[in-house]
Amino acid sequence: MTEMILHEIAHARSGDKGNRLNVSVIAYRQEDYPLLVEQVTAERVRALFQGRGVGKVRRFELPLLKALNFVVDDALEGGVNGSLNLDGHGKSLSFLVLTLPIRRP
Repeated sequence: MTEMILHEIAHARSGDKGNRLNVSVIAYRQEDYPLLVEQVTAERVRALFQGRGVGKVRRFELPLLKALNFVVDDALEGGVNGSLNLDGHGKSLSFLVLTLPIRRP
């Protein structure tokens, strides 16, 4: 098994609505999509954001796009209008998800 960082096989986009974060993780190659499905779980994404006191994390699989979409509740410390956080919009939080370690056979 080879260990790598998720950003080596995927890219990501993020957005927000209120206090809810949306992160999409997209495999560069179709053959890497099964690794995303297997290893980039809602539980692992939730653990990345545990210091923010996140609520529920839902994962949606989009196989035709080679993508996973995560909806993370309560991730933005109240959202852009209610937070003193420098990134109240959550636009850069996709980079945190891309730090996940991935194992490839």
